[in-house]
Amino acid sequence: MNESLTIARLGQRGDGVCDSADGPVFVPYALPGETVRAVRDGERAQLVEIIASSESRIAAICPLFTRCGGCAAQHMEPGLYRAWKRAQLVTALQRAGVAAEVGELVDAHGAGRRRVTFHARREGIGMVVGFMAARSHDLVAVEACPVLAPGLARAPAVAQLLANRLGGSNKPLDIQITASEAGLDVDIRGHGPAGDKLRLSLTEAAERLDLARLSMHGDIIVERRPPIQRMGKAYVAPAPGGFLQATQAGEEAICALVLAGLPKIRRVADLFSGCGPIAFRLAERAQVVAFESDKAAVLALTRGSGRTQGLKPIASEVRDLFRRPLLEHELDGFDAVVLDPPRAGAEAQIRRLAASKVATIAYVSCDAASFARDAAILIEGGYALAGVTPVDQFRYSAHVELVGLFRRPGKR
Repeated sequence: MNESLTIARLGQRGDGVCDSADGPVFVPYALPGETVRAVRDGERAQLVEIIASSESRIAAICPLFTRCGGCAAQHMEPGLYRAWKRAQLVTALQRAGVAAEVGELVDAHGAGRRRVTFHARREGIGMVVGFMAARSHDLVAVEACPVLAPGLARAPAVAQLLANRLGGSNKPLDIQITASEAGLDVDIRGHGPAGDKLRLSLTEAAERLDLARLSMHGDIIVERRPPIQRMGKAYVAPAPGGFLQATQAGEEAICALVLAGLPKIRRVADLFSGCGPIAFRLAERAQVVAFESDKAAVLALTRGSGRTQGLKPIASEVRDLFRRPLLEHELDGFDAVVLDPPRAGAEAQIRRLAASKVATIAYVSCDAASFARDAAILIEGGYALAGVTPVDQFRYSAHVELVGLFRRPGKR
């Protein structure tokens, strides 16, 4: 049954929230101040009609908005959008009991996202390639995406051709495509190992599509050119499917915030270093020891360091910081620590840092809730949270990055 609902505020995922007598009702694509007609199913509702529209509503830039699940906020005017994203961090800190000065949202969209993952599966006689529909496992075919960097303009066509080559397996695929300085870098997941016949077919496809590199599950099928990424002064070829910040502008903004918080450093640890985007920039000022569990990422960092001039020494170690966090006596040899853990945060390592004598900690996070939890541990251990800055490199999504700076009083 249709109901008339008045939207009071925005939820964390960008849904409009109506405070009903039964509790909050979440209405996707509705904005504060609007009156809408919706079909309600418990605390969720499907928008049917906007009865009274908000002045903050704008036209979406993509015709697939509300069908494709990639974007949640193309209908928000910029001021509302920025406030909503910043509020996610503010709310997470408040819930964890962490008092902090939260900066304004940094726009780090830049030229657009340099990596995209297409899903592909057989439907009928052909392979359908696209993105997941909003709140569904259905696929939405995509011919172009306005949030991607120009280097990914032909990525949908590339994904379709590769999916067609692999369609005989009848397996659902994930096709990750990254724009590099040498062209497209493609890693395919879901198919399983490639036999000789398939490897030859994929090598021919890579030639036809002029790919820099093509791999399956991280196994390189063919590398026609190293898929180089610029990281400060260094040129690095990440491992197939290896972690990268979503946008080049995002990587630069995050590194700039980290460096601004570490004006005087001599020896610094870079934890969860990946292939070195932060480490290479730190090494322009200080000696760096990078710790990372992914051997392929450490190898890419080492190779990039070996061919880059003008940097201070970068040492690296393959180490699982979840199972073997650096202990206090190891940490105390550094005057600063930088960490950029996965979404779950780094609780085990944070507890060791909280007991250490490290003067300054720069914490890069992709999840406000896990950051807030870890921040509370550091503060309990005697650190002061000097400030937090949200960074927006996933424009129109509910996702927000951040950089937090912690200092131990009395240390320099």
